[in-house]
Amino acid sequence: MPTAKEKEVKNGVNVEALLGAREALEKAPQAAKFTWRATNKWVNGTHSQTAVKEFFGLGEGQSHRQEFTFEADHPEIFASEDHGATPVELVLAGLASCLTAGVAAVAQMRKIQLRSVSATLEGGMDIQGILGMDEDVRNGFDGIKVSYKIDADATKDEIEALVAQSQKRSAVFDIVTNPTNVTVEVNK
Repeated sequence: MPTAKEKEVKNGVNVEALLGAREALEKAPQAAKFTWRATNKWVNGTHSQTAVKEFFGLGEGQSHRQEFTFEADHPEIFASEDHGATPVELVLAGLASCLTAGVAAVAQMRKIQLRSVSATLEGGMDIQGILGMDEDVRNGFDGIKVSYKIDADATKDEIEALVAQSQKRSAVFDIVTNPTNVTVEVNK
């Protein structure tokens, strides 16, 4: 029977490349400074479209192979046209995607073969705040619950450790759970 180091695992994560990038950045930490960009344009009503393509990293301008666009709107029950997910649902999607990518990367690193991974996220919100009905009600989520179903060649404790390590290294988990300075300016 192969040892953990000899075991071949195919979760689709190139751990060697990640470790190589980490080693290179240890020698040039200034290259680890990234700036991500999103450009949003209003369409109509509460409908807007956000595009992402270019970003800065490794000391220079970078870009995705293609531009990605995201539609955002509000549902019809909010007197809107429902042309896309709500902005708060996009936050949940970002958190789910980041945590799940982390689970796959950590599993690959730990030589754990994944068979399936799914997550359901729920964010509770009292909309009296955003509607201006009650100034004491927070505008955002009052909490987020992440529920994973993971089928892998691992024990329950090993799977829980995968998820814990994913949380520890997740950029979006950090953004959602810690204050982030946001500066808003208006340019003519």
